[in-house]
Amino acid sequence: MYTRHDEVPVFEYRDGVINAIHYNTVQTAFKRLGDEIRLEIPRLKTLDLILQHDAWIVVDHALNDIPIVAWTNFDVERRNALHTPVHCQLRLFHMNGGIILKRVLEAMELLLGERLSDLESSHSVIRFPAPE
Repeated sequence: MYTRHDEVPVFEYRDGVINAIHYNTVQTAFKRLGDEIRLEIPRLKTLDLILQHDAWIVVDHALNDIPIVAWTNFDVERRNALHTPVHCQLRLFHMNGGIILKRVLEAMELLLGERLSDLESSHSVIRFPAPE
């Protein structure tokens, strides 16, 4: 389990909001793919996204997985429906970390969507025999 986002000094804290589609996709991926997921972010050469139940962390694998941005402290208690956004804390560890936020979330949605759709096509439904 990755914990450096709790150990490295934070450049800036912000209040954040995660769209329901992103949060729900990650929760579905945890159930189907496992409790910790690591994704390579396309077009951001050395950056990876680590998804854990308590945090989503963008790390630079060229610099020993130093954190760049992290979404933490997901406030699901204030969420009263599946279509409502989730409030969280955004930690920026780099002064330009805010620039990549939108691109990371879009890439995460596409990559998880591909992995989940591959899983769905890997099984088939067995029909019960007709009653006589």
